[in-house]
This record gives sequence, structure tokens and C-alpha cells, in this order.
Amino acid sequence: MKRIVFQGDSITDAQRNRQHDEYPGNGYPTLIKARLGVDLPGQYECLNRGVSGDRIVDVYARMRRDIVQLKPDIVSILIGINDVWHELGSGNGVAAPKFERVYDWLLQELKDELPGVTLVVLEPFVLPGGATNDSPEHPDAWRFFHDETALRAQASRRVAEKHGAVFVPLQKAFDEACEKARPSWWLYDGVHPSSHGHELIARRWMDAMGDRL
Repeated sequence: MKRIVFQGDSITDAQRNRQHDEYPGNGYPTLIKARLGVDLPGQYECLNRGVSGDRIVDVYARMRRDIVQLKPDIVSILIGINDVWHELGSGNGVAAPKFERVYDWLLQELKDELPGVTLVVLEPFVLPGGATNDSPEHPDAWRFFHDETALRAQASRRVAEKHGAVFVPLQKAFDEACEKARPSWWLYDGVHPSSHGHELIARRWMDAMGDRL
């Protein structure tokens, strides 16, 4: 049985049960697990190790415990929005150049530690919403979120290409989805997906993986 480890922040964490791996939360990892369990029964084990609030530096810091020691065949990573959000909220974000450097280190070290591993990099995304719109405290919040998330998205694509990872584009998918329903239908606060948003991510993940599964 092949093992998939899902890694990232609250979007991946999705209230996972930390005592029981069979309950990987309310988000896209569960949807992917369910689909693989039906289509390819007995072939994949899915472990969720996302941690709410994480930035790229946090994922890198716990890489050995929460990725390498699990000996996965596939590592799926969605990270980037907190590197932006924490800067606006507490001045503790991760600048785009450093984000790219640390992501580069992370993927290279995973390849070194786990020969033959398949890496999957999901593009960070953002929409207008309660957490991202302009406010009296942050009158330029939406521009900041939009522009800075795009920089992390571009960096994610570059490191994926450099390391031969599968890249899952998501921003365009959410933008196009907003032509069918309001942004909060997909991301209830502009950052965190609704059930519909998680399904969109799961579908794009499956599409990108294609015949690699």
C-alpha cells in the first residue's frame, strides 16, 4: 500500500483528529482519501499532517517528524497564505524571496531523504472575503492579499518545476468558480474553503495527478 502525506496549514488541517489517522479532517484530504478508497481500494493510505497557522518555515521545521519519518510515497503540500496573512496581522509573515528559498530547501531535502518520492505542490489562493477585504485597520488589505499571494503562487510554481513536482493550479480555478457563485460560496472568509471549495481542490488534485495514481 502506498502512503500519501498531506502537508500544509489550516486549509489542509481542516480539524483533523490528531489521535486517529483514520479521521483526516473535514477538507480536501478526506475527499481525496474517499475517492481513492472507492476507485483504488486498498492501494493508498492517506495521512493528514497539516497544522493550522503554519507558514513555510513551520512546515520546514517539522519536516523530519511530520514527513520524512512517515516514509511516504507521495507528499502533497499546500502552503503560502499564512506567510502573507501573518505579515498583515502580526508582522510575522515570510517575505516572498524567503518563502521561495525555504520551499526550495524543503523539496530538495525531501528528495534527498525520500528517493523516488512524488512531490505535489498546490498553488496558494485567495478571494475577497471577511478576512481579506479592506478594513479601517487595514485599508489596503485586499491589494496586499491579492498581490502577495500571487507572489507565493509564482514561487510555488517555480520550485515545483525545478524539482519535478506535480503542480496543482488553484487560483484560476477559484476565480472561474466565482463566475458561477459568490466568492464566499467557495472560500467563506476569502481564505478558508467551504465544503464546495474543498471539493474544487480535491478535483484539481486528482486531475493533476492523473495516471500517476
